[in-house]
Order: sequence, then structure tokens, then C-alpha cells
Amino acid sequence: MNLVSGRRYRLLALAFGLVLLAGCAGMPERVPPGSTRAQIEERLGRPTAEHRLPDGTRLQYSRQPAGAQVYNLDLGPDGRLRRLEQVMDVAWLARIKIGRWNREDLLLHLGRPALVEQVARFDGDIWTYRVIDHVWRRRVHIHLDRAGVVQQVMYTDEPMPDDRTP
Repeated sequence: MNLVSGRRYRLLALAFGLVLLAGCAGMPERVPPGSTRAQIEERLGRPTAEHRLPDGTRLQYSRQPAGAQVYNLDLGPDGRLRRLEQVMDVAWLARIKIGRWNREDLLLHLGRPALVEQVARFDGDIWTYRVIDHVWRRRVHIHLDRAGVVQQVMYTDEPMPDDRTP
């Protein structure tokens, strides 16, 4: 290895390391408990949504529609992180209460959907979120009636790149 290729190798390795480090900075799951809002926003940027809680504030970081994660970072009255939760998980989504949750509950817990659509056989909106079930990419479809109350939750598999029909 000559001097020029050795430098290129070191520069390439340095660039790769910086890319990895930058990627870790945007990972909500690595924010330490007790972090302040300023520390969180320095690390993750501005939240995609913010919600008032009875005893604090929720900062929501959604990767919808392209990604399959929504992170809720709950700050206590002291403004420090007390709970961090990734909610786009089939087990977590089982908490949705049919007939009781409404549009506001979905926004508070899941954020804005990746897609809102309607179909002929349901009188209301269907909010679709991307989710990963173990390693499978799926979609959760939450049916809201005209009053905005959840009436049904169902899942479909997300098409794989090789599932295209000729």
C-alpha cells in the first residue's frame, strides 16, 4: 500500500465512522433518561408533534410515512425525560380500544398516519400506519367512523419488492 492509498483508506474509514456516529445521534432509543428537552432536540431535532399531558409533555418523533416507527418521549413536570416508548409494535397496538379510542387518542399515541383513505364498504376514514411485526413489514389499518371513533383494527402485509405482478 503506497502513501496515497493509505491516506484514502484512512479518510474513507473516518468518513464511514462519522456517518455511523451521525446515525446514532438520530436514534431516539439511545436518549438517556433524565435528558432535558434541549438535550433531546439537540440530538434528534424538533419533534414531529408535541402533546400536553396531565403531568408533562410528550415529544413525538415519527418516521411515518416512509419508516415504521413512532417514538413517544414523555417529559415530566421538571422537563426531563421520564419515559421513552416506540409504539409501532403489534403488541403495543393491541392496546387500542375499539369503540372507545378516537382520532385524538390516535394522534396522541401514534401521531399522524402514513395514509388516510376511504373505501366503499365503510362509512368513515381508514388511517394506515407502517409497522414492523418481528421482521415483517406490515400495515395497520384503523377504521374511524364519521364521529372519529375507532371501529376496527386490521393488518395487511406490506408488498415486498419482488411481489410485483408482471
